[in-house]
Amino acid sequence: MNLEIILFIVFGGIAAVSSVLMITRSNPVISALFLVLNFASLAGLYLLLHAQFIAVAQVIVYAGAIMVLFLFVIMLLKPEHDKLFSTYPQIKKFAVVIGVLIFIQLVYMIFITKPSSAENPSLQASIKAGTIEQIGLELYSNYILPFEAAGYLLLVATIGALVLAKKKFE
Repeated sequence: MNLEIILFIVFGGIAAVSSVLMITRSNPVISALFLVLNFASLAGLYLLLHAQFIAVAQVIVYAGAIMVLFLFVIMLLKPEHDKLFSTYPQIKKFAVVIGVLIFIQLVYMIFITKPSSAENPSLQASIKAGTIEQIGLELYSNYILPFEAAGYLLLVATIGALVLAKKKFE
C-alpha cells in the first residue's frame, strides 16, 4: 500500500466518524466542533485529489468563517429549549429512512461498482488547473475586472450593513 491510499483511508475514516459523531451529539457546541474536524478531514481529501485551492478554501471559508458564524448563532439561540424531535416524531423516522438509503447507496458504490482503470489523457492538465498558482494567474490576468468588481460590491455591501446597523443603535 502506498502513502496516498493510507492517507485516503485515514482522512476518509476521520470524515465518516466525525460526521456520525456530529449528528449524534446532544450538545450543539460539541457537534459544531466535530463539524470543524469533518471540514479539516475533507480538506485533506481534497489535497489527495490535487485540488490545493479547494482544500485551502475549505479550511479558511468553512472551518474558519462559517463555523464561527454557526457558533455565534448556536450561542444566541440556546437550542437546548428546542424539542423538534419530541414534538414531531415523524421527522425522526424520516431522517432515519433517508440515512439508511444513503448508507445503502454508499455500500453499493464502494463494494459493488468498479472504479474506472482507464487513464484520462487530460489528467495532468486537470491537476495543474487546480493549483493555487494557476488559479491566481487566471484570476489576476484574465479576470481582473470581474474580480475587482466583486471586491467593490462586497465593500459597498459591508458599508451599507454598517450604516443600517448604526441607525438602529442611535
